[in-house]
Amino acid sequence: MTTEASRRPFGSGRPVSLFTLGTMRTVDSSAQMEAVLMAALAAGINHLETAPAYGPAESFLGAALQALETRHPQQRRGLVITSKLLPGLTLAEGKSQLTALLRRLRIERLDNLAVHGLNLSEHLQWALHGPGKELLAWALGEGLVGQVGFSSHGPTALIAKALASAHFSFCSLHLHLFDQERIPLARAALADGIGVMAISPADKGGRLYAPPIELVADCAPFAPLELAYRFLLAEGISTLTVGAAQPSDLAWARMLAGADHRLSESEHQALERLERAGRNRLGESLCGQCRQCLPCPSAVPIPALLRLRNLALGHGMESFASERYALIGRAGHWWEQHDASACNRCGDCLPRCPLGLPIPELLAETHQRLAAPPRRRLWG
Repeated sequence: MTTEASRRPFGSGRPVSLFTLGTMRTVDSSAQMEAVLMAALAAGINHLETAPAYGPAESFLGAALQALETRHPQQRRGLVITSKLLPGLTLAEGKSQLTALLRRLRIERLDNLAVHGLNLSEHLQWALHGPGKELLAWALGEGLVGQVGFSSHGPTALIAKALASAHFSFCSLHLHLFDQERIPLARAALADGIGVMAISPADKGGRLYAPPIELVADCAPFAPLELAYRFLLAEGISTLTVGAAQPSDLAWARMLAGADHRLSESEHQALERLERAGRNRLGESLCGQCRQCLPCPSAVPIPALLRLRNLALGHGMESFASERYALIGRAGHWWEQHDASACNRCGDCLPRCPLGLPIPELLAETHQRLAAPPRRRLWG
């Protein structure tokens, strides 16, 4: 059942819908983009997210926006558009790329401009003190963008520094039901008036559009994706991205377009059953994600790897966990660099684990279970 679409504040810009159309997967044709855009409008979505790194997505979106302007100018005026530029550009390169970006989108002003992948300390340095600072100030001063923000796949401490800098009005973060490490950061950002967008809760959040039977049973009577969306919305997250490749990918966004309320008692109970089911399957080997095992002398990202083990064994999400594991060391600064095979069993982590987990053994088991041939990333 479709409900009236809700809007939430998004930094210093215009309010946005609970769901955002992400265009990473809408790269086949202008016709595909137009069909997905119309489905997004029907779902009450007013926020569109794109990037030059998404191949032809910006050009396709520009054509679809122009067509919409011709047929339904009022709908077009209601749209909020976000795009991104990679860090590390010189001021001249940044100006040129932003100008080209606007040209591809066929617009004169971008609502929101984000630093795309503020993942390393040098990226933050670039944005706060280097050419990036000049670029963002120029874009704002020239009226080419409404507000500036960042997306990040980087460490929590780096994101915290970026948010504390007071240079950004919004952020896009990995915030997921099955990875809640950054939820406290999101809460603090929202309290400070910073807009927060969740990156791909359906896909990066666990391939929840194709859940294993164990997870379906754990989340019943709710669909796993439905419960994951509602968890984030109840946390107050400004908007959740949906990377749609076809109109049907927006079905849940349409059904939950007005789901701007706290969790119901039945949703609370489902989340409790979900957590209990995972604990029961994992038993005493469950990693509590406290992160006290860090730092590892071999730079093994222990909590991230054991989280994948938690998902694989606790909820039957082995396909997702294997997919993410296969990207380790192959995605640059967008993901972890060392897998469990880097553990040399030094034992430094053992006395720091409050649960007394045999961490080296669990890492070895994780590698044996999840190591698989690499898969190609969608972009970049």
